[in-house]
Amino acid sequence: MAELAHHNLDIKRVAILFAGGPAPAANAVISTAAFSFLEEGAQVFGIKHGYSRLAEYTAAGPLQEGNDYIRFTHDSLTHARSSRGIMIGTARTNPGKHVSNPEHLKDPELVAPLRRVYEGLCSLEVDALISIGGDDTLKTANKLKMFQDNLPGDARRFPVVHLPKTIDNDYSGIDFTFGFFTAVETLAEEIRNLNYDAAAGRAYFLCEAMGRSAGWLAYGAAIAGEASMVLSVEDITGALADEEVVNQETGETRKIMAMDRVIDRMVDMMLAREREGRQYGTIVIAEGMAEYLPAKYLEGVTRDDHGHINISLVNLSAVMSRLLAARYNERTGRTRKVNGLQMGYESRCAPPHAYDVMLGSQLGVGAYRALVEEKLNGVMVSVSGQFDLHFVPFEELVDPQTLVTKVRFIEQNSDFHRLARFLETCVDN
Repeated sequence: MAELAHHNLDIKRVAILFAGGPAPAANAVISTAAFSFLEEGAQVFGIKHGYSRLAEYTAAGPLQEGNDYIRFTHDSLTHARSSRGIMIGTARTNPGKHVSNPEHLKDPELVAPLRRVYEGLCSLEVDALISIGGDDTLKTANKLKMFQDNLPGDARRFPVVHLPKTIDNDYSGIDFTFGFFTAVETLAEEIRNLNYDAAAGRAYFLCEAMGRSAGWLAYGAAIAGEASMVLSVEDITGALADEEVVNQETGETRKIMAMDRVIDRMVDMMLAREREGRQYGTIVIAEGMAEYLPAKYLEGVTRDDHGHINISLVNLSAVMSRLLAARYNERTGRTRKVNGLQMGYESRCAPPHAYDVMLGSQLGVGAYRALVEEKLNGVMVSVSGQFDLHFVPFEELVDPQTLVTKVRFIEQNSDFHRLARFLETCVDN
């Protein structure tokens, strides 16, 4: 286990920053962190819209209160804990995107955006930064800490603490992330509505749920929404997986979906339901399965700043619904309408459930306890059991050489994975 790093600062000014996609209960995290420090007489700054302004900071362009940051007050936090949205906004700006190994931190050009972030925060004379976001934001927090570690001995330094955020729930170091269960319930309600629609028209809905890397959201929504079947990236293995050569010269391959067998598994489920007298249903797939499409389906699809394919341009549900309708017709001689549907955005700012408000609140308070009570630096706040707080060093979450994080997948044949198999329409293997 990595050793915890400590600081010896008396924290009087703290900045809170939120980056990446929204998540229900974001304001519970932000407001409780801010409240904890305000109660102790500290000043608390909310940096607006992630790293977007900080990454462009120069001494000639000072940060402007109101436009670039706000000062939290007790009045501004009234009724914020259970409110929806993100009270300080967000953005996907990634100031550490050019730094992919520790040596890059010594390159002035590659590290320039991180330096601007550091200088922008120093201009506010902050004693600590609370970072809230997904795995890319965790990587940025780690790089900002490492950048400061490399500064001359007399340079100003401030500790960095990170709070994990993603509705995808695929974060290492924590069991469940705030907003996950609210997002699951929002999508599950849609699926329940679609079940009735499908039954009325003897049709199928193929729902593509958010979840780029893992299938937690798809599985949760399918279980709670009583879907007929769920498939995610974790299921692209065994008979449902193939290999495709991506470099003829080196023979390099990548794992892809065995499209015919994946579609046939869906048809098998449809036929099983018909034998039970049900000519309708819903299927949930995780959007991350698009990464496993054969190359011919990804031609012309661009990638984002983090190197991810732009999944929205693929429209996996549309692709697979067409293939499914055609294969059903081919095998049965009958037609069955299959409607493709993308879901997810509508869940990210849904009114947070009590569980997520409590979890988010504990994470926010955990930032205060990490920085003031424990005087820690470079840790992620985690919660388990009866909302027990844990502080996980960045070194345990980020690869020391590549500076990338580890995705937490649903474990094959875990009890959670098997739960979905028990509840969906049985398909003979």
